[in-house]
Amino acid sequence: MVCDHDGVILQGIVAVPAGEGPHPAVLVMHSGLGIGHLTQDVARNLAALGYLAVATNMYGLDADLSTPSKTGATCAALMQEPVVLRARTALWFDAVAARADVDAARIAAIGYCLGGKCVLELARSGRDLKAAVSFHGDLTTHVAAEPGAIRGEVVALCGARDPFCPPETTQAFRAEMAAAGANWQITEWGKVAHGFTDAEGDGMAPGLEYDAIADKVSWAGTLALLEVVLGNRGHGIPCPPTTVRSGDKP
Repeated sequence: MVCDHDGVILQGIVAVPAGEGPHPAVLVMHSGLGIGHLTQDVARNLAALGYLAVATNMYGLDADLSTPSKTGATCAALMQEPVVLRARTALWFDAVAARADVDAARIAAIGYCLGGKCVLELARSGRDLKAAVSFHGDLTTHVAAEPGAIRGEVVALCGARDPFCPPETTQAFRAEMAAAGANWQITEWGKVAHGFTDAEGDGMAPGLEYDAIADKVSWAGTLALLEVVLGNRGHGIPCPPTTVRSGDKP
């Protein structure tokens, strides 16, 4: 699936469930490491549960992710353009909603790290998103949500020891969501750091630590939320995503 955002070509990966559509859909937004890391397996697992899942590409086909430093620079550049980031999430929502095999009234989004920030920005954009679930994402924003703008459930899954999400950001997020009149939830694990869903990334950098309890509990809760807000019982099997190997390509 391809989108054009002001000349930047974004190629996502679609996992289509069995049976006839239109299907409820879930956007799966990648971490700072890009679409080749984790999100493809998450999308496939969601499709097995009856959701049309789209692993969205936020960087573009020309992005250089060949080394950790270049990948980090690509992520940082996007983070420094918050208007572009929010617009790009909305573009992906509109493209998925326009698909003939998608029920446009039943779309949710989940995201990891950078993708966690992306799904929150999508919710703030005012799109008809039934749920936004952020796994260890950045909760800050350049423009706070307007009252009434957030139309679905908002869930932030956080580690209290996450160096990229200090206590003041969760406090500001709570205040923002309350002022916007949103239905929101923050789940915070006291001894958990950043990247708690990513077993492969455990210890790769300071502050990155996998946590099996936070990983599995957050995934089970997300599936329960999707079942309720998207009205889809799927196969009812809460299979956790498996980690993509670092050598895998999108």
